[in-house]
Amino acid sequence: MASSKTTEDLQAAALWYHRQPRPGKLEIRAVKPLANQRDLALAYTPGVAAACNAISADPGQAANYTVRGNLVAVVTNGTAVLGLGNIGPLAAKPVMEGKAVLFKKFADIDVFDIELNADTVERVVETVAALEPTFGGINLEDIKGPECFEIEAQLKERMKIPVFHDDQHGTAIIVGAAVKNALLLKGKKLSEVKIVASGAGAAALACLNLLVSLGADRKNIWVSDLEGVVYQGRTKLMDRWKAVYAQQTDKRTLAEVIGGADIFLGLSGPNVLSADMVKEMADKPLVMALANPTPEIMPEAVRQARPDAMICTGRSDFPNQVNNVLCFPYIFRGALDVGATAINEEMKIAAVEAIAQLARDPPADPASAGFDSEGGLGFGPGSLIPSPFDSRLILRIAPAVARAAMDSGVATRPISNFDDYYAQLERFAFRSGLVMKPLFAKAKAEPMRVIYADGEEERVLLAVQVILEEKLAQPILVGRPAVVEAQIKKTGLSIRAGVDFDLVNPQDDPRYRSYVQSYISIAGRAGVTPAAARTVVRTNSTVIAALAVARGEADAMICGLDGRFMNHLRHVRDVIGSRPGVSDYAALALMITSKGAIFIADTQVRPNPTAEELAEIAALAAVHVQRFNIKPKIAFLSHSDFGSYTTESALKMRRATAILAERHPEIEADGEMQGDSALVQRAREMILPHSRLEGGANVLIMPNLDTANVAYQMIKVLGDALPVGPILIGPARPAHILTPSVSPRGILNMTAVAVVEAQERAGRHQPNMFG
Repeated sequence: MASSKTTEDLQAAALWYHRQPRPGKLEIRAVKPLANQRDLALAYTPGVAAACNAISADPGQAANYTVRGNLVAVVTNGTAVLGLGNIGPLAAKPVMEGKAVLFKKFADIDVFDIELNADTVERVVETVAALEPTFGGINLEDIKGPECFEIEAQLKERMKIPVFHDDQHGTAIIVGAAVKNALLLKGKKLSEVKIVASGAGAAALACLNLLVSLGADRKNIWVSDLEGVVYQGRTKLMDRWKAVYAQQTDKRTLAEVIGGADIFLGLSGPNVLSADMVKEMADKPLVMALANPTPEIMPEAVRQARPDAMICTGRSDFPNQVNNVLCFPYIFRGALDVGATAINEEMKIAAVEAIAQLARDPPADPASAGFDSEGGLGFGPGSLIPSPFDSRLILRIAPAVARAAMDSGVATRPISNFDDYYAQLERFAFRSGLVMKPLFAKAKAEPMRVIYADGEEERVLLAVQVILEEKLAQPILVGRPAVVEAQIKKTGLSIRAGVDFDLVNPQDDPRYRSYVQSYISIAGRAGVTPAAARTVVRTNSTVIAALAVARGEADAMICGLDGRFMNHLRHVRDVIGSRPGVSDYAALALMITSKGAIFIADTQVRPNPTAEELAEIAALAAVHVQRFNIKPKIAFLSHSDFGSYTTESALKMRRATAILAERHPEIEADGEMQGDSALVQRAREMILPHSRLEGGANVLIMPNLDTANVAYQMIKVLGDALPVGPILIGPARPAHILTPSVSPRGILNMTAVAVVEAQERAGRHQPNMFG
């Protein structure tokens, strides 16, 4: 369990996150130019009348001329917000903004969050129904039961767009997928199993209803709530939706009905299910303890009582997290893309099947998949459902839902070519801002030892707090204990030296003499005298970190927050050296932009590389890019576009392209070309229709340091891009030199990069090169 101090840290960080650099999590941006009088005439009067008339003549054209076809309303009245209860619509707004961000990030769906000051079914229904001309879909959120059932039912009846109460159906779909896969491992049919549910709210009843649609038998379903077992004749805390599951029985408690249960479905509260109850369940039981943050029973208690049990929770720190983000963005994506008039049972079942199948399929990248804690990697008791950050979710769920909508007759704009549709989704999946997620997943699978040379820096300590919470790495800090402790206290962090992380004290470390000897042995022929070595090992934290990596006491290092890049580079070169066959280091910068991930090299090290060196940089960059589960597409940039100039620089880039093609024909690359030709396929095809590059390039190899660094800095500022790096390529062991402007988030991202590289160097997994 998290300590009170950790909880306070998270709350303070969350408030800062919501407040800075501007309040809230959303903004509205124009997507069309408005730069001159003609733009104004097209956007507003008189040109807008053409779009108005087209829609008036054919309402279906609204999807072509307005944002409506990609716009969802996230609606709440604030009566059941998370675990906070009836806190009202205004206090619910941060949650609704968060839901809007998830829609946009995961499925590129635009959202208006709408918080209603409406506490009756009639008022909510009338208000939401009146919004139908504005939206392509309605996502109801955090509305208490049983009113939520009636609100959804009435809106579905009145509106001709999808209405989806995610608290009900999102949870139900993930539960359905987990149940299908658990029973596959158990070797039993859904119609045969006994299901016992704790909780009879909106989510629990929706789960049971969907399980019945999937084949469960109502007579095998037992429900318990605050008043005990739901039985025929009970009057207290009953409603018509709950009454469907009333049993003819004299049993009144959960303990009395749990015996022989194949599935426990918990959507109630903490510590409802005891270990003794779990012992009474059937062989290979599925225990779904989904109360959050404290489940009905903790997983370790289940494992101790029943080692054969399969376990799901609602928490991200355990396997099999039932998380609605696994489905709701992609269900709406599929529904919107075919202009569905509803999200029906067929579409929900299609989503269940797609999610369940994805969990059974081999992982796209085994190293980033969740480890099955019950026996290996991949599908199994510990991996019944996919990770919420599996990039294939949109590629599986959206088409399945779209097909189901078409087959069930609710699609108004059927998809004619699913290959094209899949290609559109695939392009989004790799430009959705989730570029770092595969590396975080890989890093968490086996955290490695990362030493931070700037351990006294506040930004490092802030990053280490999150690194520990996320279990990304085993941190080692170089720093004076008193200074580090003072910084921790000043920043209000809960981490402790010697407990949460190791500390190397440069002024008094028992390994000092052996470090000096190591430094002399490594760098003595580079002009380092014994006297200088003794001083450096006391004073230079970059050298200390590099020595720790060289001696095998750390797996990777991060430095560079203070001082010049080239000074740090010299020390890393002296101590760690280069990989065999690599002529020199280079720096690869990742820019995460709204249009996708762009890698630029070399931004820091080689002033004017030769053609051979550029080909080497490109090949090394490709290895790093592949770690992000991104297929490298390399463009050698120039002022020349496929022979339009014959300057020395253009010829160099042309030779570099040829050298890479000869040495690494498996890498997709072309050049020399201008920037627009690299990034836009249509522009490239106008110059050279048969380029070896397909689509937009994601790795830009620049002719010299000036162009690379200028391009990097300009994209960072003008493109509002998130920079990651620089990623140092070429050292014998993982070592990365950051820049003084790096943020705690940048340190966190580079930690994941360093850990994954260290895993590969240690032989934990190998990249699936250029596949």
